[in-house]
Amino acid sequence: MRRMTDSTPYAPPRIWQPPHNSGGRFANINRPVAGATHDKPLPVGKHPLQLYSLGTPNGVKVTVMLEELLALGHSGAEYDAWLIRINEGEQFGSGFVAANPNSKIPVLVDHSEPTPLRVFESGAILQYLAEKFGAFLPTARAPRAECLAWVNWLMGSAPFLGGGFGHFYAYAPSKIEYAIDRYAMEVKRQLDVLDRRLAEVPYLAGADYTIADMAVWPWYGALAKGLLYEAGEFLQVQTYTHVLRWTDEIAQRPAVKRGRMVNRAWGEPASQLHERHDASDFDTRTQDKLG
Repeated sequence: MRRMTDSTPYAPPRIWQPPHNSGGRFANINRPVAGATHDKPLPVGKHPLQLYSLGTPNGVKVTVMLEELLALGHSGAEYDAWLIRINEGEQFGSGFVAANPNSKIPVLVDHSEPTPLRVFESGAILQYLAEKFGAFLPTARAPRAECLAWVNWLMGSAPFLGGGFGHFYAYAPSKIEYAIDRYAMEVKRQLDVLDRRLAEVPYLAGADYTIADMAVWPWYGALAKGLLYEAGEFLQVQTYTHVLRWTDEIAQRPAVKRGRMVNRAWGEPASQLHERHDASDFDTRTQDKLG
């Protein structure tokens, strides 16, 4: 890794201009403006709920929630999940930008409303679905406040893990010691926050499994198992024993296993379900075909 003192100091210009080539894994889709880059309407399937996503941690939050709702018997939670390949810039199509002006996955469009209703930002989607179906969000004031606090904790913390630590540790074109140290320290602090909480209670909001767990688990559960950025040894994740206990318990839920597969486009073929339009899509033959 490179120390700041080992290179020529960087002096920010008076007016910043985007570099011609910023380097890194996502350089081809980085740009300093919003809006669509091309015309492409979103497909619409047979169910009222239409999800446009990718099986990253932010996408997994929502597919797990939908599968958990279906497991509870909420037939109105049937959904079509369409694959959005962000590395190819599909999130900048006109239809996607109309559904989510921020051009990030996931986005949900609810066609059961008189006018189709868009919901973007994964935490907002979880809360919307929880309120729509009356599930996985406590109604009593104190546990509801605790649950939503952890959902919002995730929305504020995950960028330090992903765009901060993950970028500089795994994706940046050069390793900068200061940046990696800065974000590794913060990520370990976050893991300690979770570990201390989960030493007190089974789930983040208390005794019950809620959207707080669905929000946090795809990011910090994967990190705790050494699956995120292959940084388990670097961060010594095995020391967070309460996070590991919680991670393993949630991973065994059948709905979670299904939700992790949806819109997944990497890994073993049997772990992928590029699109989901019916519960029968989880059949082994369908997995093999889509994989």
